[in-house]
Amino acid sequence: MASDPKVHVFEDVSKHNKTKDCWLIISGKVYDVTAFMEDHPGGDEVLLSATGKDATNDFEDVGHSDSARDLMEKYYIGEIDASTVPKRRTYIPPQQAPYNPDKTPEFLMKILQFLVPLLILGLAFAVRHFTKKE
Repeated sequence: MASDPKVHVFEDVSKHNKTKDCWLIISGKVYDVTAFMEDHPGGDEVLLSATGKDATNDFEDVGHSDSARDLMEKYYIGEIDASTVPKRRTYIPPQQAPYNPDKTPEFLMKILQFLVPLLILGLAFAVRHFTKKE
């Protein structure tokens, strides 16, 4: 690693998002992984999908080996100015109508499965009662 690392701005780093020019931000450090694109075990798509953002979580979630972490030093080109990295947005789910189990087709089927046999049973008793000879 360089003794006096260059500090990069997020906007500049996010422009390097192509197969022939790929930079990643991992743990506050910037890596030019262009030369590693073809050699990456997960393929170049994995690296490209991590561009334009802080890829620390993507990197840590995979569970890279110690040798992979050591290899990163080869591609280190500087630090990222943390104040220029956009804050991570929290996911807000879209508003949905409240769920009402009484208005689902499954509920209607359950009601019919209960009422139809009762109706048949009642009809059988009615037929027997009115057709019975005294």
